[in-house]
Amino acid sequence: MNKLSFALIGAASLALAACGGKGDDALGENVQENYEAAAENLDAMSDNTSGAAAATLENQADALEAEGARKEEAIDEADVNAANPAEANAAVNAM
Repeated sequence: MNKLSFALIGAASLALAACGGKGDDALGENVQENYEAAAENLDAMSDNTSGAAAATLENQADALEAEGARKEEAIDEADVNAANPAEANAAVNAM
């Protein structure tokens, strides 16, 4: 029984360590969603244009989506303490 308790505690500790618990997942998701919203606006603008201008807007939208995903991952990997506004703002602006 003692070995089972030790294994369960170890597994729970690993799970908690993996998630970080500092709110960085939500912060990263918010940043990604903001980029996604901007990309959607560009896509809507491209629907109202044609030719090279539409293609340019679509390319910019794709770039924004990729940048948002990159920033979300970077924030999560940096293990930012989202409860500290100064740290969160510095991390988002530095990414």
